Amino acid sequence: MSLRCFSKMSNAFQSQNITTVGRGLLERLMFSFLTSVPCCVFLFINVTMLFTLRSKPVFRETSRYILLYNLLFADTVQMALSQLLYILVFCRLRLTYPVCGALVMLAVLTKEISPLTLVVMSLERYVAVCYPLRHATIITIRNTGVAICVIWTISSLNVLTQVLLMIHVFHFEDRVSFQMKDFCGKESILLDPISDLYEKAYTFFLFISAGTAVISSYIGVIVAARSASTDKASARKARKTLLLHLVQLGLSLSSTIHNPLLLFFAKNLDRVMFVRIQIVIYIFIIILPRCLSALIYGLRDQTIRPVLMYHICCQRRCLT
Repeated sequence: MSLRCFSKMSNAFQSQNITTVGRGLLERLMFSFLTSVPCCVFLFINVTMLFTLRSKPVFRETSRYILLYNLLFADTVQMALSQLLYILVFCRLRLTYPVCGALVMLAVLTKEISPLTLVVMSLERYVAVCYPLRHATIITIRNTGVAICVIWTISSLNVLTQVLLMIHVFHFEDRVSFQMKDFCGKESILLDPISDLYEKAYTFFLFISAGTAVISSYIGVIVAARSASTDKASARKARKTLLLHLVQLGLSLSSTIHNPLLLFFAKNLDRVMFVRIQIVIYIFIIILPRCLSALIYGLRDQTIRPVLMYHICCQRRCLT
């Protein structure tokens, strides 16, 4: 009798374990689906926008479109890397330290490109409104290329500094294997408090500088708009564009509060609710801001919009 009871209990526990494992796998698949679908849609829009900006000479030979391409390229790479790391965590896959370090550093590199590019785009609009006669001589394709090289150099130096700090505390001789015990993420790579302090200081300096530059450009355009010699329509359009740049900058800054928000909700919510909140935060703070540039310029710019819609509709006639 006892053996029969024990057998029934054993079967019940096995059935419960199988049900729990199956439910956990189903949850992971569902949550991965919920994040992957919006990301794939946004990636499609961004990639189509990138293709659009290389499809016609007017886009390839105009400085603001070249800068927009640089901004979109960095946002698209950042979005793809964020989704890749997110899927790796949800699938509970652990990488080696070198592979994870390369992915994290590439994500850091592309994340810093956006605010710097927004600064240059804001200055371009400022020059276009305040110095219209000198705009063609100041904002040239060559100078735009130099500005983009400077942007990538500054971001690369920041990544190099973080890599050096990471190597400083990463004792290779103490590690038998390069296999990570934790999931891949910035917190798993940048273990030194000095690295964390440096990152916070650099991010604070970057966004304060970028915000100051964008706001100064906006004030300069407002002042210039009061002049009788300034094109009112051009100044009004530039003012709206600079406000959008400021919003984009704020959304880029919002990604820095992603991890603190997760830590706060993890301490105060149960697991199911936390996962739901995590998905919402991830989509609206990490994914959506990386697609706003394509949506804003694709819908506002009268030169881009018809070409973008043409490519989104797979070269078929779209309703306008």
